[in-house]
Amino acid sequence: MPHLDLRTVTDPGDDRLADYVSLTDVALRSKHEPAKGLYIAESSTVLERALRAGHRPRSVLLAPRWVPDLERMVAALPAQDDEREPITVYVADEPVLEAITGFHVHRGALAAMHRPPLPAVADVLAGARRVAVLEDIVDHTNVGAAFRSAAALGVDAVLVTPRCADPLYRRSVRVSMGTVFQVPWTRIEPWPDGVAALRAAGFVSAALALSEDAITLDELVADPPERLAMVLGAEGHGLKATTVAACDLVVRIPMAGESTRSTSRRRPRWRSGRRASGDAAGPRRRGPGAGRPSGRWGAQSQKGGRSSSSARAAARNVVSMTSLLRVVTVSVCWSVGSARSRSMT
Repeated sequence: MPHLDLRTVTDPGDDRLADYVSLTDVALRSKHEPAKGLYIAESSTVLERALRAGHRPRSVLLAPRWVPDLERMVAALPAQDDEREPITVYVADEPVLEAITGFHVHRGALAAMHRPPLPAVADVLAGARRVAVLEDIVDHTNVGAAFRSAAALGVDAVLVTPRCADPLYRRSVRVSMGTVFQVPWTRIEPWPDGVAALRAAGFVSAALALSEDAITLDELVADPPERLAMVLGAEGHGLKATTVAACDLVVRIPMAGESTRSTSRRRPRWRSGRRASGDAAGPRRRGPGAGRPSGRWGAQSQKGGRSSSSARAAARNVVSMTSLLRVVTVSVCWSVGSARSRSMT
């Protein structure tokens, strides 16, 4: 197993601990960590999942009682990891840890991890059929909750816009329970011009927003596209108008008590917009890309459409996406309502 280089620390001002200073300063850490190519893994559970995902620690900071747990988790790493350099482990009593980090460390280890490079959007989308796009979500807790829900529901990938909170920020990683290491993700930019990249990859983009011509999630499930990207907006004002205009569909979550007329299963309709080149004879729609097979979603096979089994599989996947949206919506509403009462830790 990788060797642990244990080093006792007694001085909170030790220069070797710079990665762990002022962890509760969100503005500082949000700029400092990406610039230095690191992120903080908080808790033994998160650290274990990061190591299993192949992420490399710069160092680990913990209290003496957590050393056996660290030894156990590194011993369980795959054999090919034996050639790694020794892991530097700073061991300090809990009062020293609190003086360094700014909060009481009670979840086991803290680790400064090497931040992996972000993959290209095309690489993340390759093979994916269900994608969640997070637009400008500013609360790190909400980002973490979205990733954890995505992992639980089998969403294939997550894309975050340039202004979205960092999925690798300490709180995001902690709330996601390390699933941010499991679900493929990257940033998509520029945005909302990135909708065109989704369309070129064969995705139908669905903006979750209120609109006169919005369909319900149930209506989307009734006739799902082969590849779907659901776009979720920020906590305050939701999606930007330019994003809604760029997407192929607008989808809303039906409220309890709505009339059966408003939630009946209609055929999903394309909003008016540009015709896709090469599809001039087809129905008017907001613009799934040129060159895709014709059909309601522009995704059916040219040899006669989807089989019943693939259609059922697509429906099941959209049901998972709708579950994700409902879970995330509840999470966002809870977070906004309780933000003032939460501690910075």
